[in-house]
Amino acid sequence: MKLGVSTYSLLNAINSGEMTVLDALQWMADHGAEHVEIVPFGFQMVGNDPLIDAIREKAAALNLTISNYAILADLLKGDEAEFEQEVQRLLREVDIAHRLGVKLMRHDVSAFRRPFEQNSIVHFERELPRMVTGCRRIADYAAQFGITTTLENHGFYVNGSDRVIRLIEAVDRPNFRLTLDTGNFWCIDEDPVVGVHRTVSYAAMVHLKDFYRRKANAYAGESQMFKCDSGTWFKTSGGSLLRGAIVGDGDIDLWEIMGILKRSGYEGYVSIEFEGLEECKKGTLLGLENARRMWEAV
Repeated sequence: MKLGVSTYSLLNAINSGEMTVLDALQWMADHGAEHVEIVPFGFQMVGNDPLIDAIREKAAALNLTISNYAILADLLKGDEAEFEQEVQRLLREVDIAHRLGVKLMRHDVSAFRRPFEQNSIVHFERELPRMVTGCRRIADYAAQFGITTTLENHGFYVNGSDRVIRLIEAVDRPNFRLTLDTGNFWCIDEDPVVGVHRTVSYAAMVHLKDFYRRKANAYAGESQMFKCDSGTWFKTSGGSLLRGAIVGDGDIDLWEIMGILKRSGYEGYVSIEFEGLEECKKGTLLGLENARRMWEAV
């Protein structure tokens, strides 16, 4: 297991101007991270070759592997012309991943804020052919660079062990696999332990994320289905409430999940993804320390 950090974990510091993405890499190296996952929130990668080169060179100087390049995408929006436009955009993102020197790139399949009423299994099966076509084209293009593309169990639609396995198997490409997020199964009310157990054999990358979970009637404050900003509660598809937590401090049984990962023989990248209420550097560092302790103990 290679433990590192997603730049998303330090987004608040990047957005505030306290850190640049290069400062974030330095912070990770200073605190024992083995790799960095690049998530272009708070900085622009498209059309910014100088920054891409600076990230690659900074990581090399720090002996910090760039493990993954993770981007948003929506292969289901609009008509065929819009679909083709989105595919072409994602192919250019593969070029960025290649320039970074990474061998993994995660792209979403559907919008995170897709309306809940359009998230049924009926919609999923109806739209599966379009998902498969898009994912195959991106994976086939990435193959020339030795890049494995991945989907993530992310959001409220292309999530859950059955759906992600269904899509991966349908795409049927050796370089199309899963970024397995330990927390996101709860977005659609699947037990994360069960979800990890079912999907670990498909994992090329792991996001280590933790949540606090409450019943809807146990919280009197404001919450929304798609309001997932740091420190806020948001609704799952079944109406429960989630809020980001320091890895190891929340309600997910990460001890059992770490055991599943270890027993499976998983030896790839594990990335801390912190989105809690606490100050981001403190929350990320405590998550790193907790993850190391759990991995050594299970």
